[in-house]
Amino acid sequence: MSGYAQRDLPTFFKEQLHQTKVNFERALDCKHTDFDDLYPYMNEQPQFFWYKRYVAWSELLTVVRLAEQLGIEWTEDFSEQQVEFIQGKVLQGKVLDYWNPEEEQEEAMRELEEEK
Repeated sequence: MSGYAQRDLPTFFKEQLHQTKVNFERALDCKHTDFDDLYPYMNEQPQFFWYKRYVAWSELLTVVRLAEQLGIEWTEDFSEQQVEFIQGKVLQGKVLDYWNPEEEQEEAMRELEEEK
């Protein structure tokens, strides 16, 4: 029997949700993800980062959809605004601009200003 079959399903999906959230956030920040390893020759192409974000978003939506179908609570690891974005399903500019809570955005801006 595989290791997955022996695990608690809700715990497994919560781990998967967390991993896909982190992966999406890394894609938003143009940081390395497993997807970069699949297409190393594409890193030089500007459109690659948009495609990488789309793939990470699709992965997140897929895990959320499966969790919902299994009746597993998935919203705990997300802010209210992130839950709304996920329920809207469309990767719009506002998702990219406002995914992180305001406090995190303000902290990032302070760090940038301090580097100057």
